[in-house]
Amino acid sequence: MNEIMWGAATGVGSMPGGDARETAKTVTGSFEDFPFLPELPGRGPGADMIGRTIGLLVDMYAHVEPSGWRISDRPGRDTRRGRSWLGEDLDALEEYTQGYEGPLKVQAAGPWTLAAALELRGGEAALGDAGACRDLAASLAEGLRSHLAEVRRRVPGAEVVLQLDEPSLVAVLSGRVGTASGYRTYRAVDRQVVEATLREVIGASEGGPVVVHSCAPDVPFALLRRAGVAGVSFDFGVLTERDEEAVGEAVEGGTKLFAGIVPGTDSPLSDPAGSVMGVRTLWRRLGLSPGTLAESLVITPTCGLAGASPAYARAALAHCVRAARSLADNPE
Repeated sequence: MNEIMWGAATGVGSMPGGDARETAKTVTGSFEDFPFLPELPGRGPGADMIGRTIGLLVDMYAHVEPSGWRISDRPGRDTRRGRSWLGEDLDALEEYTQGYEGPLKVQAAGPWTLAAALELRGGEAALGDAGACRDLAASLAEGLRSHLAEVRRRVPGAEVVLQLDEPSLVAVLSGRVGTASGYRTYRAVDRQVVEATLREVIGASEGGPVVVHSCAPDVPFALLRRAGVAGVSFDFGVLTERDEEAVGEAVEGGTKLFAGIVPGTDSPLSDPAGSVMGVRTLWRRLGLSPGTLAESLVITPTCGLAGASPAYARAALAHCVRAARSLADNPE
């Protein structure tokens, strides 16, 4: 794994609104040492997390049905529109990262969230078909290789960090993804299969750092570390005592923690020091050195900001930066 100088704070991915240039300007202005490629799902199908990732797939296509995204024989209007929006977003990012050197994050749906969301022709999720899951992961890995190469070409000074969004991962592991009828759930996928598939997709980064984001409770820290992630992004507010040992092991093993501490929808924001109080408390409970706080953590919102107002989204990004500075200046 390449050594990377991580920034102190960044965003999760989605932002409100539909103006690519204005959003890129906001993101790069907020996170001068760790910007990210924004997603603007408010533009419609194809700009959402699943549709955007489907646009990256190689030799696999899908279109929008009332129930969601469904496999099809050829790229349709929804996929073409999504690819066009991604091109706009890359153009805007390139414009505002001229001369930038440092970490730059891009996001895509991970293989298991994609398998839980993408319908086969009969209407059931790809998750229920082991062969379809394998094909989907292989197509995603190939598409991500091309996408990451494109980002590196456009921002040559960047150390590109790939974030795989896996909000459905815990449900996949625990057999809680519902079928089309809603009357039953898909069988839990074997943990070794989940891990091996993630490892395959992580390999698409070709040695670059990969972070997995999941804002659900019970994030499988140990499984993700075995799969080869450089970092785990999670909602700090849903950690429980039984997660603490895994968090401590992750820190001691050098895994970067992307701690979501700023609410993703409009909420009153406390002072920055108050926002990271829980992190400091956890560190003390785990017996970790306060001096490792700033180097172990990246501060983020709890999840994407697509549901926030534009004004709140800007305030949340700024708050992440101030909270990270508070940790660095006063780790005790």
